[in-house]
Amino acid sequence: MVAHKKIMVTAVGKMWEVRIADIIDFVKNGDRVAFGGFTPAGSPKVVGLAIAEKAKMEHAAGRPFKVHVLSGASTGDAVDGVLARAKAVLSRTPYQTNSDMRDAVNSGEVLYWDMNLSHFARQVREEIFGEIDLAVVEAADVSESGEIVLTTAVGMAPTFCRHAKKVIIELNEFHSKKIRGLHDIYEIDAAPNTKPIPLLRVSDRIGTETMSVDPRKIVGIVRTNMADQARPFTDADSETDKIGENVAKFLFDEMRSGRIPHQFLPIQSGVGNIANSVLKAMSESLAIPTYSMYSEVLQDSVIDAIKSGRISFASGSALTVTENCLAEIYENYDFFKKHLILRPEEISNHPEIALRLGLIAMNTALEADICGNVNSTHAFGTKLINGIGGSADFARNSQISIFLCKSTAKSGKISAIVPVCSHIDHSEHSVKVLITEVGIADLRGKDPRQRARTIIDNCVHPDYKDLLEKYLKIANRGHQPFSMADAFKMHETFDVTGDMRMTEWSTGRQ
Repeated sequence: MVAHKKIMVTAVGKMWEVRIADIIDFVKNGDRVAFGGFTPAGSPKVVGLAIAEKAKMEHAAGRPFKVHVLSGASTGDAVDGVLARAKAVLSRTPYQTNSDMRDAVNSGEVLYWDMNLSHFARQVREEIFGEIDLAVVEAADVSESGEIVLTTAVGMAPTFCRHAKKVIIELNEFHSKKIRGLHDIYEIDAAPNTKPIPLLRVSDRIGTETMSVDPRKIVGIVRTNMADQARPFTDADSETDKIGENVAKFLFDEMRSGRIPHQFLPIQSGVGNIANSVLKAMSESLAIPTYSMYSEVLQDSVIDAIKSGRISFASGSALTVTENCLAEIYENYDFFKKHLILRPEEISNHPEIALRLGLIAMNTALEADICGNVNSTHAFGTKLINGIGGSADFARNSQISIFLCKSTAKSGKISAIVPVCSHIDHSEHSVKVLITEVGIADLRGKDPRQRARTIIDNCVHPDYKDLLEKYLKIANRGHQPFSMADAFKMHETFDVTGDMRMTEWSTGRQ
């Protein structure tokens, strides 16, 4: 998209054509720009491109131009990707998944604040990040009074629009206006006026179908007709399928023991191929009853489970589905409207609700250590992958917190189970169960030494079991198994040789 391409822009009560550059002429160097959406679902499609084009022109003229970028979670390439490539970003928060943005963060070019998503709205209200100069949100419909029907995500849109000085709406005609009714917009009052959130069941509606914006703030409505930039996930394989089977087995055993009631508990699940394998295994297990889902992102696998009757109701903040899946939802909207709801992320991720509903939380670990700490965000302690997102919101406050990962990566050259995590996002106090394709480690009611024994026995790949056995022997000298000389030796070995499979430990001196 070039700077002089014409687009149709509608202001409230008016219609005119302008150049793309004209609609963001008021975006200045150093401004804070907040984008709606949650994942590529509902993420703006053209304003980010326009800002990137302006950055290129300003840089070519020798003038500085960068903005602070805020979002609900990750965005499509038309926000994070184009802005990163245009070197138009000063800072980024709270979560991203784009490879170009990731490179800019890891190089130090972009400042990045990783945050628990449930905390973000409150900090925006408190102006921790400063005032928002511009909010950009995608809508399926909008009225002259500022009543907005969002598209496939809610995310932070209500909070951004309430606190922004100016608002641009991308009116995306790809989405059917009958999506109205899918959303449940509820905002939390600031302390000390905060009230209990009146949500008792996954299917409860507690807010409004539409989002209201002061029409005086709306400086333009950009007409688009574009699908979400759905992020493809790698296909399931035998290992992810086995992880799914282990999860289904664990949950059935919990139900049989009485720790999960016979009517079951709501599920929260992360995204990706492991999450899809877990939902597939749960759907195929006749031992697990129909269940509900209270989560952030709803994928194709959730829609499939709704169609088959395995999921009775699903609540999230984003409908991150393929184009074909979304078309099916629109074609059968009267059916799906009875089984789906989208909420602001402050509600979808709220600790109070996770505790009240008794969620079974299942999220993916990048690595875990033998005492039960989990790293979700940084490879080898330094390189940001994506961010913590909402995993901690659910892990710390769920009834059962499960972390999932393959036991190895890079064709076996990396063990996902290590002596000590190179970065810790979820401490041993939040991690209740660890599951790999090898097996299940129930860490509840165990001290650190017992947890180490359980993880090595049940979750470690055979290629690394003897190595970690030896580490435990030299490190098991106190309450917490730890050898200062050896804690990161597997990481160091990979850094030198490209393979964690080392031959010996040090003396274990502490």
